[in-house]
Amino acid sequence: MSWVETASTTLENDHVLLRPIVPADREALRKQAMDPDIWRYFVLLIETDAEFDAFFDAALADQAAGRRVVYNVIDKPTGHTAGSMSFCSIAEPDGRLEIGWSWLGREFRGQGINRWAKFLMLEHAFERLGAERVEFKTDVLNLQARQGLRNIGATEEGVLRSFNPMPGGRRRDAIYFSVLRAEWPPVREQLRTRAKVTWPVGIG
Repeated sequence: MSWVETASTTLENDHVLLRPIVPADREALRKQAMDPDIWRYFVLLIETDAEFDAFFDAALADQAAGRRVVYNVIDKPTGHTAGSMSFCSIAEPDGRLEIGWSWLGREFRGQGINRWAKFLMLEHAFERLGAERVEFKTDVLNLQARQGLRNIGATEEGVLRSFNPMPGGRRRDAIYFSVLRAEWPPVREQLRTRAKVTWPVGIG
């Protein structure tokens, strides 16, 4: 099976459950998405129901076309939708992919959900898909996200200047981080053992 087919499955542990989104997830995700803090460093801004619907419809279309695997991130203790994350920029022949489009609703931040969701996605990428490289990118201004990525052992690689337009008219400088296959074992242990790793919203 292709990486997209293999990744389109449920990932879970005692803390979180990640499953590919379906149309019925629209309202649960809308409830969490209507928070301007989520979109501060994102490449788009969601302020209205129409903007969310366009965002959700694009996610469904990307998933159907094999461009992304978009997960509904569910808090296992409550069974409630917490937010969403994706495998994207999937380059299977090159052995690399990106974890991005990551966001959580306000009530689910700082609870360890982000840490465990990223753990499951990295584990799946390296141990099931056989990836050689997993990438992350964020806005160079997003200092919290940059520190969160360093905290798990991701390597900061450099800045791509004027990478893309942002809401409001500025051009974002994007900073890339990565974890390589050889680095996964210590990163895995950091994610398993750290009491708290801050993974802010707006990575991707």
